[in-house]
Amino acid sequence: MPKTKPLELAALQKFLPPRARAANKGDFGHVLIIGGDYGMAGAVRMAGEAAARIGAGLVSIATRPEHSNAITAARPELMCHGIHKSIDIKNLLARATVIILGPGLGRSAWSQELFHYVIATAKQPKVIDADGLNLLAQQPQHSEDWILTPHPGEAARLLACSVAEIQNDRLAAAHKLQTKYGGVIALKGAGTIVLGATETAGICHAGNPGMASGGMGDVLSGVIGGLLAQGLTLQQATEMGVCVHANAGDLAAKDGERGLLALDLMPYLRELVNP
Repeated sequence: MPKTKPLELAALQKFLPPRARAANKGDFGHVLIIGGDYGMAGAVRMAGEAAARIGAGLVSIATRPEHSNAITAARPELMCHGIHKSIDIKNLLARATVIILGPGLGRSAWSQELFHYVIATAKQPKVIDADGLNLLAQQPQHSEDWILTPHPGEAARLLACSVAEIQNDRLAAAHKLQTKYGGVIALKGAGTIVLGATETAGICHAGNPGMASGGMGDVLSGVIGGLLAQGLTLQQATEMGVCVHANAGDLAAKDGERGLLALDLMPYLRELVNP
């Protein structure tokens, strides 16, 4: 069983040194976020804004065509593309440096076609979240070049067990997930666990119950993807992303935990990556 260590934001901020004065957007990666089936456009919008606020150079979104105008109007910095069929995403994949697959993806025929096309063809590092994880659970695969961010329910589906079993021994569950699926695992919850192919699991003790609301996981996937785009390793991006997200949640909860919304974290994400 892995040893554990606390994840402290101050120790992780070294991974984002001050930017060179001659820097340009091409230096900080291009994140492509894939998801947003009917009724879930907000998920890709929140993940996209989080990736941008954390410092990614460019952020593109591939979603249902019906959602493009609304997302562009809400956050014009995000380059939003309507996708009818999986082939429509080919050129977008070619330009991306990091892929986030799953926010609001759903499990429709459209969702499954996109998921399987991206998994089969995209070579970039990936963050797999939400319904991306649920689709992965149906056809398990192993990769060393992705980050999986399950909550306990998704973890249970990935391991074909009960949520109670996940919660009874979260460290063992994270170890089983990493062994089965590879890459880096962020098992979300009170004391999020980050475990890669190492002997040590990082545990983040920041965060609060107010973060138990819709969209928080989408923001986390955007944060991790945005850090990955800036040159951090999978392990570094996951550890720092989890800590930044949790600490932003604590700052946003200063007016109370009840009613805390995912977008309330945005100004604090920017603050925490500019210490």
